[in-house]
Amino acid sequence: MPRNLPGRLPAAAAIFAAVFFSCVGFSQDLKSFEQRITTKVLPNGLTILICERPEAPVFSYTTFIDAGDVNDPSGESGLAHMFEHLAFKGTSEIGTKDYAAEKVALDKVEAANTALEAEKRNPAGADPKKVEQLQSEFDDAQKAAQKFVVPNQFTDVAERNGAHGLNASTGLDETSFYWSMPENRLELWAWLESSRLVDTVPREFYKERSVVEEERHMRTDSNPEGRLIEQLLATAFVAHNYGRSAVGWPSELSQITATEAMAFHKKYYVGSNIVVTVVGDVKASEAMPILEKYFSKVPAGPKPLEMTTVEPKQFAEKTVVIKDPSQPIYVEAYHRPDYKSPDDAVFDAISDIVSNGRVSRLYRALVRDQQIAAVAAGQSAFPGDKYPNLYLFFAAPLPGHTSTEMATAIHKEIDKLKTTDVTDAELAMYKTRTRADLLRGLADNQGLSNALASTQARYGDWRELFRQLDRVDKVTKADIRRVANEIFVASNRTVAQIDTAAPAGPAKNEGGEK
Repeated sequence: MPRNLPGRLPAAAAIFAAVFFSCVGFSQDLKSFEQRITTKVLPNGLTILICERPEAPVFSYTTFIDAGDVNDPSGESGLAHMFEHLAFKGTSEIGTKDYAAEKVALDKVEAANTALEAEKRNPAGADPKKVEQLQSEFDDAQKAAQKFVVPNQFTDVAERNGAHGLNASTGLDETSFYWSMPENRLELWAWLESSRLVDTVPREFYKERSVVEEERHMRTDSNPEGRLIEQLLATAFVAHNYGRSAVGWPSELSQITATEAMAFHKKYYVGSNIVVTVVGDVKASEAMPILEKYFSKVPAGPKPLEMTTVEPKQFAEKTVVIKDPSQPIYVEAYHRPDYKSPDDAVFDAISDIVSNGRVSRLYRALVRDQQIAAVAAGQSAFPGDKYPNLYLFFAAPLPGHTSTEMATAIHKEIDKLKTTDVTDAELAMYKTRTRADLLRGLADNQGLSNALASTQARYGDWRELFRQLDRVDKVTKADIRRVANEIFVASNRTVAQIDTAAPAGPAKNEGGEK
């Protein structure tokens, strides 16, 4: 699916979208948004974008931080994700009974954790009794700090004032916070949101670290699909951070500290690395001074340098096979360029044609006609899109069918892309659906806010959200054949599959006893 463009619409809506854009005219639609959107870069480098939409007395916002899991320092995977949890823990004014005393207690927690970890990693060998003693001291320090915590106060304040859809997400490339609120609570929101950016407190850090460790256990360690994808990425990428576990490698996640978290925050949570968008029943002339007042408090600082590591060219096919007593899955991935590539829209066109719904090529071939798969699809830009990434094809075989059959059938469809032009109808439908996606996104405050924030951060100009359609319109059949022949080759492919294995039985008794 094209990035920054929300999900798909039913066919009727897609037809309506085509009529809408042909009648209204796209440039005119962009012009109407230019009349309603005000953008300002504050002296600290933070960008504020306000879109006036007075249809209902509410607004939605997005805070977009241009840092995600890919920015975790070496040895500290899982660190960026911690801020998704800490963001709701409050500040020195919210979530505490006595911050001055709590700060002393938190410092003691950090000192106790440092002593405990040092003994665990003692080069001469950890002393079990000393580890037990230090663990007890660490636990006691956490209990002492917990006495000052007012649980969920940040969330309670927001929700008591009408906040709806409070949420956050950490991706490979970014971290976002967002919710909707009545328009007469704009200043309260600005205070709340700016405070947690400026006045971050690593409250209950180690408790939340345990929560993230449990997330890893559920999403990856206990999930065959999660383990497969983690191994796929680790195999496909030999240099770039896209090959690291997004949720964090267990040995690193279990050792990240509040001190390391605050260092990460100081580097990446600076004005030049943040975009804040507000969409709804607000007047920019009245709202901008309020937002400037609060968000100007975000520390200034140079925008962190982009990652310079470039994944080297892959020269041979790689394969990962996991034997597991679970549903078989087949995935193959091909390296592709990042979102700034002139061919980005071409990859989206391929994804739409081979994967979008029951009329897509993979569904018709593997699921409907051959009846060898329960699911078959493709996905462009995985696991992120800010840096060169992967294009995936995947399928889940039906009982009695194998990964080999999935590979053969998928490669047959890939060969068609290489040797035969897609049809006029397929290409037209891709362009129509993409326009429909944009139309639906523009109709929803939160969707528009998210799209404007990410587009402004990525391109430096929110108008690129609309200009994407120019690139979509220019995609040709020849482009699709060219890209398929360049990218979908065996030497650029990494295969990962789960082959169903019988569950391990009880160990045999070698002594012959019953």
